[in-house]
Amino acid sequence: MKVKIQDLMESSGVGFGTSGARGLASEMTDRVCYAYTCGFLQHLRGCGDLPRPQVAIAGDLRPSTPRIIAAVCRASADMGCTPILCGPIPSPAVALYGIRERIPAIMVTGSHIPDDRNGIKFNKPAGEILKSDEAAIRDQVVALDPERFDAGGSLIETPPAPLVCEAARQAYLDRYLNFFPPGALAGMYIGVYQHSAVGRDLLVETLSALGARTMALGRSERFVPVDTEAIRPEDTALALEWSRQRGFDAIVSTDGDSDRPLIADQNGRWLRGDVAGILCARFLGADWVCAPVSCNTALEKCGWFEHVERTRIGSPYVIEAMLKGRVAGGRRVVGYEANGGFLTQSDIEKDGRKLEALPTRDALIVILAVLCSARREEKSVGNLLTGLPQRYTASDRLKNFARPCSAAILRYFDDAGAAQARIETAFGHLCGRLAAVDRSDGLRMTFANQEVIHLRPSGNAPEFRCYNEAADPERAEALNAACLRILSQMQPEAGAEKG
Repeated sequence: MKVKIQDLMESSGVGFGTSGARGLASEMTDRVCYAYTCGFLQHLRGCGDLPRPQVAIAGDLRPSTPRIIAAVCRASADMGCTPILCGPIPSPAVALYGIRERIPAIMVTGSHIPDDRNGIKFNKPAGEILKSDEAAIRDQVVALDPERFDAGGSLIETPPAPLVCEAARQAYLDRYLNFFPPGALAGMYIGVYQHSAVGRDLLVETLSALGARTMALGRSERFVPVDTEAIRPEDTALALEWSRQRGFDAIVSTDGDSDRPLIADQNGRWLRGDVAGILCARFLGADWVCAPVSCNTALEKCGWFEHVERTRIGSPYVIEAMLKGRVAGGRRVVGYEANGGFLTQSDIEKDGRKLEALPTRDALIVILAVLCSARREEKSVGNLLTGLPQRYTASDRLKNFARPCSAAILRYFDDAGAAQARIETAFGHLCGRLAAVDRSDGLRMTFANQEVIHLRPSGNAPEFRCYNEAADPERAEALNAACLRILSQMQPEAGAEKG
């Protein structure tokens, strides 16, 4: 039988978000994951972007990942490609391996979302798929052998064992050990919050190899949904307590698939991802920086970069902007997201060492760049922020918030004749008069007092996100909490839960 991927999306509930296909693990049956993989490879073959019949495959540590990997391997083999299993490694590690080997790479991960969900992230031989690729994959019609699956959509036969490759992990590690000089972190004492991040041991290994003294913290064999844009209160408390007890120079971590960083200063206070991105871009000497509209405006206000390009939210949009930056003459073109994930479109040379381009989200480069900046400048991590304009961001989300409810709220504030009055009625008591509106991705409102409220439904889960910016951190956090209360009261039937 044949099925169109678009029809399968609608019937299964598994669709493209901002970072690949995502859905409930129960809905991501073997049959659905098999079809998605076939659609991806069929698209590559159709556009001549499958130079070698191999596919690199990796996954995170959530419980459903091994089963989905088996379905991806089966589909790859049936499409005439040899599956190369790279093991549990970070998303950027398998992407880097694919780029170097000129083969597609597939990462099975739900990133930061709870473990009842999962996802598949697709990379072409040149890097992450773009929105145009997503549209082409939706249009693919793939053949599904009914004898492959039982009535519940599970594979009937175990797929043959794939080739196992350890080179991808080593290549990712070497990327940093060849760029940062030996002893770059000598004298620093770093706590590594491991939880269930797939790159948790690799992170300790990298820091130690560069001379840091490390301590592993909070390791968990149960999946922990660490979201670097909406840090859980328990993670805030843990970092403060670990810092007080141990006297770390910094505490570092990542999300589940280790493509988004978390960095806490010497006092255990987590840095915002978009601020860490600015520091990383400066360390790399970037001249062209691309970032979504949700990121801190200190990027422009600091004056460190020749060109700043704002995009919609999502790594595909950042990558598209970086590609344009290269064409326009950017020499060191980079990008980052509010979650801290950092992308490089150019090879970067520094002190006679080269960091090759990696146009997908990466966490490790941010962690190392921030720590090395502190070491070189003989400052604490916290004091690195003193050179930035005093702009602070906060973000959180309403969980289990039905997407139609999010859309209804945005429509309510989009009425041509009443938008300003409705916005000021809802939020004017918090921020005063509305000064500007940006609807390029959700609703971003800038008020006369320069405070920002940005509302946007998540592209990966049924969540409604709110980003805020203000002149001090306490105000940003208070504004964020107040906005979420307002939004939850606007749609109480959505069953929203703050988290």
